[in-house]
Order: sequence, then structure tokens, then C-alpha cells
Amino acid sequence: MSDLAIAPVETAHVSAPSTSLPRLGMPAPRFEAVTTHGKVRLEDFQGTWLVLFSHPADFTPVCTTEFMAFAAIAPELRKRNVELLGLSIDSPTSHIAWVLNIKEKFGVDIPFPIIADLNKEIATLYGMISPGESKTETSRCVFVIDPNGIVRAMIYYPLTTGRNTDEIIRLIDALQTTDKHKVATPANWKPGEKVIVPPPATMEEVEARLKAGFECKDWYICKKSV
Repeated sequence: MSDLAIAPVETAHVSAPSTSLPRLGMPAPRFEAVTTHGKVRLEDFQGTWLVLFSHPADFTPVCTTEFMAFAAIAPELRKRNVELLGLSIDSPTSHIAWVLNIKEKFGVDIPFPIIADLNKEIATLYGMISPGESKTETSRCVFVIDPNGIVRAMIYYPLTTGRNTDEIIRLIDALQTTDKHKVATPANWKPGEKVIVPPPATMEEVEARLKAGFECKDWYICKKSV
């Protein structure tokens, strides 16, 4: 037997076992993890928005197109104070090799860290594994976490379907607009379009909104520009 000790592979550490999956409007489960950029904790993103997303596996075709798409929107997300953080249950060396391969074959740099979740702790904590699809790969999940560490949106895609990164930018724009102006956004809303004024809760509010000059189709649905 060789007397050379093999260093153990570092894995993720979560703060406590989870009894339920993440819920909208609730604090995101805390974690500490090994990534391609070193160790990170959820607390490291305090004060910024975070898009935490999982992919099934390194060196797979759909995931490769997605990572290049995420790299393409990274500058736009930074303008919005948003950071990206990827995850799969592959090893750190697999992640690094894949990032280098994408650079070599496609000329694309991957600027964000990728979590190596070998023990599946974070994937389990966030409900990223769907046994109906795969027991060994994470689904294509997206979690939007706000600067206070609150889960604000969740999107799940099947293994066969690559994500639409333009929609992720639109979602961030909508969330930041609603936070800033205390409004809602209609279907297919894009920045620059009118937003929805929250519905009135009293007759007094109904009468006030009818006099406010909003674009109203009826008392309960009014829009305005912001």
C-alpha cells in the first residue's frame, strides 16, 4: 500500500438539515460550497441579487449552450447588481476542465463560479433533483434571491429544454421595478411599458384611483407609467 495520502475532495456544507423546500418570500437556505472560484457562502452575496442555477452535468450539449448563454448576459446582470452562481454534482476538476473546454472550443469565458456539489447537499436543500427525471443529475432550476437573502422567484426546466436567458433578465427587471415602485407587472411586460397599479382594498381607494388619471379598464385593473 502506498504511504502517499490522498487528500479528500472538499464538498459543500449547509447550515442545517432542511425539512422543506425553498418557498417564495422566505429566506433562501444557507450554504457554504467549493466552487471554481474558491469557497463561497450565501452570505457573500448579501447586498446583491443572486441567480443560483443548476445544470444536469458538465460536458453535455444543452448545458454547454446554456453556460455560454449565461456568460453572454453576465454583463447585463451586473448592471442590475445581479451575480450568477452555477451548480451541478460534478467535481471541481470536472468543472474546471469543462470551463477550459468551452474556452478552447467556443472562445467563451465563463466568468461566474460553479459549485461542485458532489454530496448533493445543496441540490437536496434547494429541491434541484427531480427523481422522476433523474436520481443522479440536477434539473435545470433557477432561483432568484434578493439582496436580503429572500427567495423571490423559482423556475424549473426539464433536462431536455435549455433555458431562455432573456426571460431571466426580464424577470429581474420586473422584480426590481415592482420593488422600487410598489406595483405589479402584466403578462409579457418589458421595461418602458406600463405597469399595473395594485388593486384597491376600500371604496375610498376605488374613488381615489378613478380620479388619479390612471389608464383604467375597470376599477380593479389600472395601469400607469413609471
